[in-house]
Parts: sequence; C-alpha cells; structure tokens
Amino acid sequence: MRRATRDDFLLDPTIVFLNHGSFGATPNVVQQEYHRLQLAMERNPVEWLGRRADNLMEGARARLGDFVGTHADNVVFFPNPTTAINMVVGSLALSPGDEVLTTDHEYGAMTRTWRRYTAAREAQFVEVPIPLPVTTADDFVERVWSRVTSRTKVLFLSHLTSATALAFPVHELCRRAREAGILSIIDGAHVPAHLPLHLDTLGADIYTGALHKWLCAPKGCSFLFARPEVQPLLEPLVVSWGWDSDHPGPSAFIDRHEWQGTRDLSAFLAVGAALDFALAHDLPESQRRAHLMALDARRRINALTGVESVSPEPVSPESVSPEPDAAQETHQWIGQMVAVRLPAQTDTESLKERLFDEHRIEVPVHLWNGTPLIRVSCAAHNEASDIDALLEALAVLLPGSR
Repeated sequence: MRRATRDDFLLDPTIVFLNHGSFGATPNVVQQEYHRLQLAMERNPVEWLGRRADNLMEGARARLGDFVGTHADNVVFFPNPTTAINMVVGSLALSPGDEVLTTDHEYGAMTRTWRRYTAAREAQFVEVPIPLPVTTADDFVERVWSRVTSRTKVLFLSHLTSATALAFPVHELCRRAREAGILSIIDGAHVPAHLPLHLDTLGADIYTGALHKWLCAPKGCSFLFARPEVQPLLEPLVVSWGWDSDHPGPSAFIDRHEWQGTRDLSAFLAVGAALDFALAHDLPESQRRAHLMALDARRRINALTGVESVSPEPVSPESVSPEPDAAQETHQWIGQMVAVRLPAQTDTESLKERLFDEHRIEVPVHLWNGTPLIRVSCAAHNEASDIDALLEALAVLLPGSR
C-alpha cells in the first residue's frame, strides 16, 4: 500500500500548499469520479434524478455512516457545515433569557449565525474565554461547564477549532449536557479523516462535518448527524417533496432533509471515491505522518520566534488524537494542523500576502483575539520540503526572528 503524494492531487506544482484546512484538495481520481457522475446524470437527467437518486444517495450515506460510526439514516448530506447549522438554528425554539453556551474559539460564520438568531429571540449567546496556551482537558471542561446555568439550553462547541487549530475534549461535555437536558451541537468541520470519529459513542446530539476538507471529497460535500431522539426537532431548511412524502421511506429525517429540489448530487455521491482513495493509501499512516510534520513545523517556528506554543506537546508524538472515551489527562490538542503564535508586532495581512507573492506559499496568517497566528495544515500531499520552504521564508519576513 503506497502513500499518497503530491502527484495524486490537482494542486498547482508551483505552490507550497500548507492550507489544506480551508477547503481541502481533491485527488485526481476523486475529481474524475465526480465528473463521471455529472456526465452520467446528463445522459438522462430524468432517470438519474427521478428514479435513481434515492438509491444512490442511500448508498453514499451508508458508506459515510460506516466511516463516521453511525447508521446511514442518522446522517444527511449538506454542501457545508454552515448551511447545516443554519438549518439546526432555525429549528430551535429558544425563549427570551435562554442561553447558548460556547467558547471564543468558534468559527466566524457560526458565531454570526448564533448571534443573529439569539438576538432575534432575546436569548443570550455566552462565549466562554479559553485563554492560550491551553493546559489540560480537565481545565477546559471545567472552564466551560462552570458557565452552565439553569437557563442554558444549548451547548455549541468546535471539535477542532478553525482559527486556533485545537482539538477540544468534547466527549465529557456532551455527556454532562445529556445528563443536564442541554442540547449538544458540535461543529466538526475539520474532523472527518483528520481525527478519530465515532458519532454513536461521542455523545453529541447533533454533529456536522465537512468531507471536502480532510477526506478530500469534491467541494460542497458535508454532512449533518442527529441522534434519532432529536431528529424530529429539526425542521428542513427547504420544504420540498419529502415533507408529508407521497412515498415515505424508513426515515422521516432523510425524507424531509435530503431532497431540496433540483441540484447536482455528484459531490455527495463521490464520497465513496474519496473514502476509497483515503483507505487505499493507508489513511492511519497518512494521519500519523502529517501529525508529526505539523508538530515539527510548530517546534521550528517556535524556535525561530521564541514565542510560546498554544498547547502542550503531545504525551505521545506518535498519537494523532485519543479515542473519544480516552482518559482526560492523555488528551492530545493537535492533529494534522497547528496554529503557531507569531511575534506580537507581526503585520498578519502583510505577512500572508508576502508569503504568497514572494515565496509562493499558501498558508493562512491571521489575528485571533489580538494574537497573531499562522496556521499550518499538513496533509497527504505535503512533504518535509514544504516545511523547510516555510521556515526559510519566515526567517526572512518575520520581525525579530532569531
């Protein structure tokens, strides 16, 4: 079983691509399958969409369910996690004074969605500050849980944050939320094919993940999971033929949410090809290798700048992440993506532009709560030479580099 390399992907060979976390990168064979599906649909759109779509989507959901550890009827495809969460948020019945509890590390599109929704209902969006560097999983859990009140109705957390690239220990918080009658909603946009995931044991009521990121499916391929007990709470974002269906299937959840009118289903149907590619190229070894590369990048940037890491070194550098029920003290904060602090005086916009314009390095540089961060993503297509190129560029461009 050979590992995947840059040649397996469509990426521009002139770019050092260290931003897999934003939109992923699709392998050649997956893109070919995506195009094959589109062409097959166009040969007879009526047959494809009118007679075959249900069975094809059921097969794709079955493959996905096996991969993320749940039944196929507990997951429905969405183009992206933002759309999925908008459906969930629009389904909730919060009252004035109710609280949605979260952290200050959440993805910007999600916080905007929640702020708009809670403001319209005179509810409260409570953001718990999680300062850097983080320390232990127990500390994180207690910081968040200490802000739960009798008015807390929803717990919304990232499983792996976007800006700070931290894997949060969400399992214990989901367990506590269930016991307290609080709805737990987890944004796992970065998790599928990046960290271990078994939805039926994780304990979240609702979970969304992107498949076009680390699984490398075509763009616009994501999913929403809901436990059977909470599925009736969720109102479809688009009401179509699945509502009061003339031909109901075994799952009202799927009937109501899967069919949204005419749209291209090819990205969803290509998820099987993405899974085949990942598994054929030794996904666990690819994750381990990328994890070690990300850790190496962080150590070298820290050595260059003298700035402290945002999280502790992993207990075992060979481990990508613990299983969801692992002991709290063994929690690993990092997967294949690291956010590294830069000197306080760094002009993040200028640095990002110069890295690309002058060195052809695609990597995000941004401010998070006033802290300059560079986020380095390491995937199957990356090589040690990519990290070398980044360090050489940073040595030239960063203020006060050692």
